[in-house]
Amino acid sequence: MCKATLAELAALVDGHILGDESLEVQGFAPFETAGEGDITFITNPKYLKKLGETRATAVIVNQELAAPCALIVCANPYLAFAKTLKRLYVKPQVPLGIMSGAHVHESSSIGDAVTIHPGCHIGANVTIGAGTTLQPNVVVYPDVTIGEGCFFHAGVIIREACHIGNRVILQPSVVIGSDGFGFAPDGERYEKIPQVGNVVIGDDVEIGAGACIDRAALGSTRIEKGCKLDNLVHIAHNVTIGANTVMAAQVGIAGSTTIGQHCTFGGQSAASGHVKIGNNTMVGGKSAIVSNTAGGRVLSGIPAMPHRDWLKASMSLVKLPQMRQNLNALNKRVDLLENTLKEDE
Repeated sequence: MCKATLAELAALVDGHILGDESLEVQGFAPFETAGEGDITFITNPKYLKKLGETRATAVIVNQELAAPCALIVCANPYLAFAKTLKRLYVKPQVPLGIMSGAHVHESSSIGDAVTIHPGCHIGANVTIGAGTTLQPNVVVYPDVTIGEGCFFHAGVIIREACHIGNRVILQPSVVIGSDGFGFAPDGERYEKIPQVGNVVIGDDVEIGAGACIDRAALGSTRIEKGCKLDNLVHIAHNVTIGANTVMAAQVGIAGSTTIGQHCTFGGQSAASGHVKIGNNTMVGGKSAIVSNTAGGRVLSGIPAMPHRDWLKASMSLVKLPQMRQNLNALNKRVDLLENTLKEDE
């Protein structure tokens, strides 16, 4: 943990200070428990009414208000929270080089200020950019390219011929370039289709623990710059995910699907294979996209439909038993009326 003055933090988040800019803070704390020496932030308007109750040294807000503490006023307190947290808690990496117990093939090219921990295995003709860190037991197959400033946590596996951009973070046990699920039916058995493509990951991508990105059968599976994938996400072969798309845990994308830029997928949502999803699409949790969809829409349900339509349909579900009873009762009355008419004839 590092100390910082409010002046330093305000400059970091493009904000201005109401109060003593020379005050120091040394930690971040939730609004309810923050005390002296802590900084906190407010994004929920209901907490603005409680600003007079805080014991924090400083609070990050988006407007000028009366308060018993110093304020850092900026346009986006949540973004400021992220930057301030990094400043106070994340220490710069000290490069340790290739440590004892790591195996690096002699044909590989290793950049400056790299750390490769014990248990790592780096195959032939691998390129690793400057400032990259590989935690214990990372395995890199031959002919892989890894950019600068990457951080791979323990147990990551990068299969052959994959390309990783700059500043990529891979959480523990991520697998990049596993075989796509490709099998040709042959009577009662299946013939494996060799997956001879690769995976290409752009700059500033982060992939959560246990996620699997399959290599392409031919060509490349692509995760474009700025994407953030949560734990246990599965991306199948030949998928393309557009820049700055985010996916919550357990999302599954079937093969050869193309997803546009800046899309958002809720937890356990999915997309069928060979569909195209436009830019700025939002997909609700547990929803499934089964056909091409234009961008700029909010979708929910199975199959996915406009979110408002899904809300109406969901509200109807709880009424189905009563609706069924009503329908049966109406059918009986219709039958009774029809029989009465026949008797009158």
